[in-house]
Amino acid sequence: MSTERSFALPDLGEGLTEAEILAWLVAEGDEVAVDQPVVEVETAKASVEVPCPYGGTVTRLHGSAGDTVAVGTPLITVAVPAPAAPAPRSGRAASPRSEPTEATEQTTVPSTREGSDPAGGNGAAEHHAGSGAVLVGYGTGSGARTPRRRARGAGGPPRSTMTGGPPPPPRDPPAPRPVRVISPLVRRMAREHGLDIATVPGSGEGGLVLRRDVAAAVEARRAAAHRPDPERTHRTPLRGGHRTMAEHLERSRREIPEATVWVDADATGLVELRRTLNEADPGRPVGVLALVARIAIAGLERFPELNAHFDQERREVLRFDDVHLGFAAQTPRGLVVPVVRRAQALSTRRLSARLAEAAEAARSGTLEPAALVGGTFTVNNYGVFGVDGSAAIIPHPQAAILGLGRIVRRPWVVGESVVPRPVTELTLAFDHRVCDGGVAGGFLRYVADRVERPELLLGDA
Repeated sequence: MSTERSFALPDLGEGLTEAEILAWLVAEGDEVAVDQPVVEVETAKASVEVPCPYGGTVTRLHGSAGDTVAVGTPLITVAVPAPAAPAPRSGRAASPRSEPTEATEQTTVPSTREGSDPAGGNGAAEHHAGSGAVLVGYGTGSGARTPRRRARGAGGPPRSTMTGGPPPPPRDPPAPRPVRVISPLVRRMAREHGLDIATVPGSGEGGLVLRRDVAAAVEARRAAAHRPDPERTHRTPLRGGHRTMAEHLERSRREIPEATVWVDADATGLVELRRTLNEADPGRPVGVLALVARIAIAGLERFPELNAHFDQERREVLRFDDVHLGFAAQTPRGLVVPVVRRAQALSTRRLSARLAEAAEAARSGTLEPAALVGGTFTVNNYGVFGVDGSAAIIPHPQAAILGLGRIVRRPWVVGESVVPRPVTELTLAFDHRVCDGGVAGGFLRYVADRVERPELLLGDA
């Protein structure tokens, strides 16, 4: 005897409400064990293998790869075997009447309908006590995978849909309609243009194909060849984390009245400082983004208005004492913004290491969802794409994002001379509800001055 149990998509945390099915790890008809990973899903740029709390035979998979499933809706249905009956007491033989007949062996308890047992309900505890399933890793997990079985019932003769005999034999297809063409000139004209005369509708009496019909068919084919082919277009639906990011950016553009200021800066001092630091300790390299981030953190101490969120519902500005630093990272799955928490408490080398670690985790898909939320200020090194400037979109609900363009040698006035210098463009997009241009301009000027003369940071420490 068995009972069907439906397991729903669990709450994956951090307020996530849905996930996209990447791949099923089992197929209908497979036997699964308690806590065996059965499906890989993606949410907020992290892929997760979800284990099933039931053991038994898979009877239904609710969805296919690429489908989006809401939290709380069924993922998989499993036929769970009932506990074995207790053995008869020793010393007494079982009654012959207790032996099941062929008919009783095929009788089962009526199955529980889909959805009758919520995810993680009492059913799992009743039949499999101790199942403490947790999400198996992020990215590519190491959970056991059950091989797929061949679909049941494949092959063999088709069954009749009615009782009382085999299905009727298929009818012969109707004979093709004869082509009504009289003129050999019309046939030759169609042949010269590579046209199947049988496909040309006739406009003459009784459907007779005339010369004008062939000419019209040739012209229609020529026009179709020059017409844009809609089948050559491609539609790509936004799914998983890419769709989540698109929704965040759309909300930012819709709700935040942002403004952008920018300034060019001579990056000679910044480049020389980075070279000095890396020569002094090659085993702990410091990147350009880390140096700019360190300068930005110092700037936020002087201009705390920018280390904030705007509460849309309460119409309030929420400022933070800690800097939870977000940074834009491009990955094979699209743009993500990992967050380094309490960045102000890290040394420059440690901050550079944390940025590198988070970027690698984002690219490999192993970044936890919790590392993608809660940022208070963001930096973006779009110079890695070979561009000078960008009007970046502020990650909602933050108040500002600082951008760094490529560092390229340009003519620069030094005293009375024009000399080549490594120059970069710094941009700041800010929420105009949080501060005015004076604060934004003051912050950006602070950052630019310390990009040009990093030693000024010593006076701020």
